[in-house]
Amino acid sequence: MDYYNNRLSVVVPLYNEVDNVEPLIQSIQSALSDYPAHWELILVDDGSIDGTLENLEKARAEYGTHVQIVALQRNFGQTAAMQAGIDAANGDIIATLDGDLQNDPEDIPRLIKKLFDDDLDLLVGWRRDRKDKLLLRKIPSWIANFLIGRVTGVKLHDYGCSLKIYRSYIIKRVRLYGEMHRFIPAWAAIATSPSRIKEEVVSHHPRRSGKTKYGLSRSFRVVIDLLSVYFFMRYRARPGHFFGSIGLIFGLVGSLILGYLAIVKFGFGEDIGTRPLLLVGVVFIIASIQFITTGITTELMSRTYFESSDVKPYMIRELADENTDTENSWHTHED
Repeated sequence: MDYYNNRLSVVVPLYNEVDNVEPLIQSIQSALSDYPAHWELILVDDGSIDGTLENLEKARAEYGTHVQIVALQRNFGQTAAMQAGIDAANGDIIATLDGDLQNDPEDIPRLIKKLFDDDLDLLVGWRRDRKDKLLLRKIPSWIANFLIGRVTGVKLHDYGCSLKIYRSYIIKRVRLYGEMHRFIPAWAAIATSPSRIKEEVVSHHPRRSGKTKYGLSRSFRVVIDLLSVYFFMRYRARPGHFFGSIGLIFGLVGSLILGYLAIVKFGFGEDIGTRPLLLVGVVFIIASIQFITTGITTELMSRTYFESSDVKPYMIRELADENTDTENSWHTHED
């Protein structure tokens, strides 16, 4: 399969980027002027208050109906805006990039070609020569990339680059909440093999106008978000294993403590009623029971979730030459 027969949706979330709207759309138009298949541009206004939406509407009137606008009621954040754009996308391939002109749309055709040449599901941009301030942007990004790579096992140099190319059926399987946009490769690893997620060096430009919406504080939020990512990547379909394992560890430690105190009490006749270790052992046993019962409860909730919805705990890979004629796919006696 090649990209000549695959429609492309370009998704761009924007928040207070009034001066960047016109050059952004011009650069995307220029970059995709020779794209061999149909393509659309989905611009998501994340509740801007500086005239960004008005400029988007002018651009749509100028360039045509392939330029679509999704206007959010208020500022919901980059993750929600990106999810809104992905939901509105109709393409077989989806490309995302920032609206601050730091990503270069000229990289999109090259990345799409590599996606198909290497048979990938997700290709992530790597801003190797990043044009950002060291303290406010680079250092928080380095910390976040290190933490995410260690916890998720998906090793990438640049999780935070918004320029990414997805197969639509993969990214639409992933639901983004909170501030999870920086974890998209990790979330995608739930739906596909990490071996089908790669990165490619892309261009990066200094910000021309407007100001960044990120800083050092996001490194602290990454730590909290990582806990959710870790849990869902490994235990979404078997949460009982997560809580049950903790419960068994607490139970083992508590049993050893109480066993030791029982030997001291009945073997040596010593008084253990005033020993702090007795309270510790009892607390560990109670905690063990609580974790195990929580695991059983979450197992019931997980089974209810999968059985009552269309979501399955697996995903079948789409093949280019897959035979979809199920009526004629049965072995017959004459065969």
